[in-house]
This record gives sequence, structure tokens and C-alpha cells, in this order.
Amino acid sequence: MIPRSSAVCLDAAAQDDPALLEEDLREAFEACRLLHAEHGKTYYLATLLLPPAKRPYVWALYGFARYADEFVDSLTDPDPDALVRWSDEFIASLDSHRDGEGAAEPVGRAMAATMRRWDLPREHVEAFLESMRMDITTTGYATYEDLRHYVYGSAAVIGLEMLPVLEPLTPDAAPRARALGEAFQLTNFVRDVGEDLDRGRVYVPEEDLARFGLTREDLFAARAAGTTPQAVRDVLAFEAERTRELYAYAEPGLDMVHPTSRDCLRTAYLLYGGILGEVEAAGFDVLSRRVKVGMGRRLAVAVPGLVRARLARWDEARWTTAS
Repeated sequence: MIPRSSAVCLDAAAQDDPALLEEDLREAFEACRLLHAEHGKTYYLATLLLPPAKRPYVWALYGFARYADEFVDSLTDPDPDALVRWSDEFIASLDSHRDGEGAAEPVGRAMAATMRRWDLPREHVEAFLESMRMDITTTGYATYEDLRHYVYGSAAVIGLEMLPVLEPLTPDAAPRARALGEAFQLTNFVRDVGEDLDRGRVYVPEEDLARFGLTREDLFAARAAGTTPQAVRDVLAFEAERTRELYAYAEPGLDMVHPTSRDCLRTAYLLYGGILGEVEAAGFDVLSRRVKVGMGRRLAVAVPGLVRARLARWDEARWTTAS
């Protein structure tokens, strides 16, 4: 049973995309929404600021990314072979069925419908799946440029996939969207160093570790001891500063999308930047605990944006009616 709040969004999207009136596709988008709500609380909150007609497509983009990610990132039941099978089947469905309608499971069907509706380049999806496969065998990166290749597929292309849904006003929005996707991913890397070590992975480039007299083995030893030595804090501060530079480059892009999309984008920008701020406030002590942004802080950022977003939608409706 699809909740009424979801049905309202799907009905709104169906005005321009009648395929979303089909019950099985609606259920596929709802499956993506549940993944988004459970695993992407920060961005899900920001998504509520979008016009209802745009939200299902964001659910699909996030749900697809999360579904793939879980195959290799689950701490309890990873299944890399399933990732390979699933990604191969999805790509094959794009080859053999119109608009990917033959995708075998709901998340793939919702993603294919989103690709069709917004004319998303297949190359972006392929780059994402390539990065997910890298997580099967690659456990570290020698240089920052090596890491950026992974981040392009795992995050930058998601920013680029989001951009058509947000309705860019200028081509200059694309590099800003890419940078924002990278910034979000690097924020997660800084916060989640401990959890990534538990998976056997290090997303801090070896050249950066060496700059501060560290090795991969030092990180694993510190995690095992439940402490965050000063040298580890220093290298994470270095990574955080690099991430801040990406946020600064991305910031002008927040006003390069349709007015009804801006508050969603700015709220996500502020909330993810807030995660980095909380890590900084904790002195980068991330090997003994996971730093979180409390719900009170999230709401303090999101509620004013919700008011502005509703006003923007009201203004759009008023001017559309007047014209």
C-alpha cells in the first residue's frame, strides 16, 4: 500500500509522465523512497523541499545508488557477486528493452523510468556502476587523482544526474553540480573513516597519509585501539580543507537552478557542510565513534527552507496563471 504522501508526489509527476500511473512502476518508486528515507536521512529531508512532482525521481536516483552500494558496503552481509549480476542485468535491460522496462527488480525499473523522463546519459550510470565494482577489489588509492576517478563515478555523476531534475538555468551549473557531488562524498569519507576501515578500505590517499608520516597500517591500528592519534586528526583536517574548497566552488551553483529547486539544493549543501562542521568540532575524533548531526540542527536548517520553497512554488503558480 503506497502512503498518501507518496501517492500525491507520484500523481503530480504523472501529469508530465503518464507511465507513473502504472501500479507496478509506482510501487517501484515507493521502494526507492523507502531506501532513501531509511539510509539517506540528511538528503531525504532536503528532498521534501522540492515540488512534489520532482521528488519521485530523486527517490529513484538515491535508491538506485543505495541499492548498488549495499551489495559491497554492508557490514553484515556483503555480496559482491550479486552486485556484478545485478549491474549486468540492468545494463542488459537498457539494451534489450525499450527504456529499460525489462529491469528485473523495482529499483532498476524506477531508475530506467527516471533516465527516460530526464534523458539521463547512460554513460553516467555506467560510470557509477564501475565505481561500485571498484569497491570489490580496490581497498585504497595511491594519489588524490586516483581517488577522484573513483569519486567521479560514485558521486560526481549523481550530482550530474540530479541536475536535469533541478532544472539548470545555465550550462555553468554542471561543473558546480559535479563539485557538490564530490564534496558530499568526501564529507562521508572524512566522517566514516572508521566504518570504512571495518570494511577493509581506506579512502585517504596514500600520498596524503605519507605527508603526515602515516601508513594504512597506522589507521587500522588506531581503529583497533579505538583512538584517533594527532597525526590522523591532522590528515583528516587536510582532507576536510580540500572538501571545503569543493563546497566553495559549488556554492554559486545553488542559484543556477530553477527557483523551486534552490531551497532543496541549499539545504542539502548546508546539512552536509554541517556534517563536516560537526567532525571539525569533534576534533576529527572519528575512529572511536561516528559523528552525527542531531535532528534539531537538521530541522533548524530545513524548516526555513521549507517555507521559502513553498513561497517559490506559490510565486511560480501565480505567475504561470497570470500569463
